[in-house]
Amino acid sequence: MKPTLRHLLACGAFVAAGFACVANASAAEVVIVNPTAPPPVERVEVVPGPRAGYVWDKGHWRWEHGRYVWAQGHWQRERVGMHWVPGHWDDHHDHWVWVDGHWA
Repeated sequence: MKPTLRHLLACGAFVAAGFACVANASAAEVVIVNPTAPPPVERVEVVPGPRAGYVWDKGHWRWEHGRYVWAQGHWQRERVGMHWVPGHWDDHHDHWVWVDGHWA
């Protein structure tokens, strides 16, 4: 009976490792590349008053269905000891790449 228990534990470990791989694959970064620069003017947003435990992530131009559209700002839950780096467009020679906002 002990070999069966060992076998079940080993199988359980493989299944857990498989779930971990699937979870990491679904969190893969999506790279958006555009042939043209985003519009130079940001829209004026009314930033809400401070909210305890959150930071404001300002709005930005987003590439959607072959054109730029405005994505409104939103709250990001604060992470203690870190600061929010907003997303931005980077010029890479003849195309533009979106860099997601992240905690640093």
